[in-house]
Amino acid sequence: MRVLIVGASGLIGSAVAGRLASQGHTVVAVTRRESRLGLIDAIAVRMDVAHAAEVSDWLPLLPDVDAVVNCAGVLQDSPGDSTSGVHVRGVSALFHACETAGVRRVIHLSAVGVDRETPTEFSRTKLAGDKALMECDLDWVILRPSVVVGQAAYGGSALFRGLAALPIQPVMTGTGALQIVHLDDVVDTIVFFLQSDSPSRQVLDVVGPRTWSFEEVVRLFRNWLRWPPARAWQVPDSLAAISYKAGDLVSMLGWRPPIRSTARREIVRGAVGDPKPLAALDVRPKDLEAALIAEPASVQERWFAQLYFLKPLLFVVLVLFWISTGLISLGPGWDHGMELMREGGVDEGMAALSVVAGALADIVIGLAVAYRPTSRWGLLAALTISVTYAIIGTILVPRLWSDPLGPMLKIWPIMVLHLVALGILEDR
Repeated sequence: MRVLIVGASGLIGSAVAGRLASQGHTVVAVTRRESRLGLIDAIAVRMDVAHAAEVSDWLPLLPDVDAVVNCAGVLQDSPGDSTSGVHVRGVSALFHACETAGVRRVIHLSAVGVDRETPTEFSRTKLAGDKALMECDLDWVILRPSVVVGQAAYGGSALFRGLAALPIQPVMTGTGALQIVHLDDVVDTIVFFLQSDSPSRQVLDVVGPRTWSFEEVVRLFRNWLRWPPARAWQVPDSLAAISYKAGDLVSMLGWRPPIRSTARREIVRGAVGDPKPLAALDVRPKDLEAALIAEPASVQERWFAQLYFLKPLLFVVLVLFWISTGLISLGPGWDHGMELMREGGVDEGMAALSVVAGALADIVIGLAVAYRPTSRWGLLAALTISVTYAIIGTILVPRLWSDPLGPMLKIWPIMVLHLVALGILEDR
């Protein structure tokens, strides 16, 4: 088969692409950003679904395509993400393009529970996309997975690992029940419905057989990671609200934290569904605990879990470090900076210019690191300017190397922290 996969770099989309490619199918992988697909042999197409709202945007991708799998989705509106653009406008154009091009089989990934309650823009737009597909003359299948976990980790599945690594387990009030489903079972279900003799015009929940509380899932992951039980701590509602608002603020800078206002309302609703219709087709997702037992946690899993909350802490510290050093240089540290420049033999005018230029450079680097699209460049600039400061300091004021406070020696651990930040910058 030749299968068009939309959202092929995501948690589910990349797994589907890998499975189909390994079985010898031709994969046309649509990703929002330029993405290296590694060993997956696929035709890569860069396209932002939110901006592909015309049938003509999709038609060039559909010649000789036998089926389409739509895995695209975003949690919440932000400067770089549009729920209505991705979940409604873009996919509606795709569905109508399939009608025009004669591509009959379309498998669409929605979310469990959107047909029962739609408290968020995420759920409302997901349901609108479902309805748009159901109105088309196609052999469609709508799959509504619960929270998906697997060997790969992103979003909620990564959050479980991060929470499991904390020495104290935070407990949120009002979280709903979850029927966690394993990523492999979601992929198996998609592959099943790609078969030409499989049923169509079906709307099916893809959920695990057991119902868990959020706290039980975190404890299960902690046990899987081979750590002793952690003491539970009831998070005050006010602190939880601040955490979700902080996530919203961070998303405005281009990051995609799983802890945001949308997640808060969705978690209260829970993620449960009816497994019986899928079981009637002999597709039975396995129990989460059984799936984890079959994949013992490795040291890489333990590293990831422990780094999960250290990563945002590291970036916050680096951003504050660069911005504060710039502001201090322009404020209370001005005289000290000027004294160092004079000690190095720099004249008054050039000294002032150098101090101002260095301070502004520090502030710009801090802002660049804070903004996700420019974070990599900000970190690289930080490394470059750190080396520059070391060279200039050595030439102008070499005694700083023997200063008991170690202003020159501290440059090196700071540079290592930036290398670590570069190493863990990517989310998927």
